[in-house]
Amino acid sequence: MTAQPITTHHFFSKNLLLAFCMVGIMLTGCSSKEEVAPTKAKAKDVDIVDISNQLAKQVTLHTTGKIEMRDTMRLPGTIQVDEQRMARIGASVTGRVKDIEATLGQKVSNGQVLATLNSTELAQSQLVYIKAAQQIGLQTKAVNRAKLLQEADVIGSAELQRREAELSAAQADLNAARDQLIVLGMSESAIDKLSKSGQIHSYSNVVSRISGNVISRKVNLGQVVQPAEELFIIADLSHVWVVAEVPEQQIDLIQIGEEVLVEIPALHNKQYTAKLIYEGDVVNPETRTVTVRCDIENANREIKPDMLVSMLIKSSPTSKLALPLQSIVRENDKTYVYVQLAPNKFRLREVELGPEYMDMVTITNGISEGEVVVNDGAFHVNNERKIKELE
Repeated sequence: MTAQPITTHHFFSKNLLLAFCMVGIMLTGCSSKEEVAPTKAKAKDVDIVDISNQLAKQVTLHTTGKIEMRDTMRLPGTIQVDEQRMARIGASVTGRVKDIEATLGQKVSNGQVLATLNSTELAQSQLVYIKAAQQIGLQTKAVNRAKLLQEADVIGSAELQRREAELSAAQADLNAARDQLIVLGMSESAIDKLSKSGQIHSYSNVVSRISGNVISRKVNLGQVVQPAEELFIIADLSHVWVVAEVPEQQIDLIQIGEEVLVEIPALHNKQYTAKLIYEGDVVNPETRTVTVRCDIENANREIKPDMLVSMLIKSSPTSKLALPLQSIVRENDKTYVYVQLAPNKFRLREVELGPEYMDMVTITNGISEGEVVVNDGAFHVNNERKIKELE
């Protein structure tokens, strides 16, 4: 059989058929794209959720609004002895310590003897007093005798006046000697006893001026002490002070008479209620702070002086937008709320949170005052959204 030659007409027919096939494929592709487009347009907003009437019964709503809240300022401080309930006890005379009757930590009462001194200074002052008292007796007799002699015209009035002046001088000496003994620590009753007996007693007692506990003792047996020395410190620890330093920029937050919380780490962060009683009148130029002080009751003596504490002071009330804590939904390190669009219809919306206050949390961005959000039941609404998102 003889092969047929390929003609130009035959080649043109094949090319035309191939072109028609390519056009058909392109039209088919366009048709497919046109069919997909409507499917994308019909996609639902996954952040909007419709809940059933049954679920709506488990949900409560909250209208967003502002609340009065107070920031808390935490200040480091220390426990100090109430200076109005403390006494620094020293000797009234120079002398040697003979006995010590109080020990560190001991509870003592007002007027109780803490130590006894043997003092030559006291003995010398008592001797001066005894001599002054004897002079009073002599001068009194001299005046009485002069009065009798004047009545008998034996002496003149000038002599009587001289003897009366000597009696007044002796009385002044006696008063001065008595005052000196009081300065040296003798009581009125002890001085009266000295006047009657005329016996010198060179022992001086160091006595407590208040009731409290001995928190310091700086004396030993046989020690020679001076009146300027501090021998004991007695403190009533039923009330103590909490002292802290407030930065001068925040001093406007302080209000005398306001209640504050005192937290003591050494007592397992136990908190006590105290009252601010003092605000410093000057700023410390080195630390730029102002000293504040509050009084705290310490009936069981568990709070010890020099303990470290934190003083929690609340600022003046400010108005801030806030929501209940249970209305917040947390996912992927972000915070959301469900805002009501219509009955049983809510939208998930991201919000930015501020400080918490009691059972509320402040909102800094993402929601406006007056909008209604899911309060109780936000967890269930969020689960409903996740279920429908998977469908």
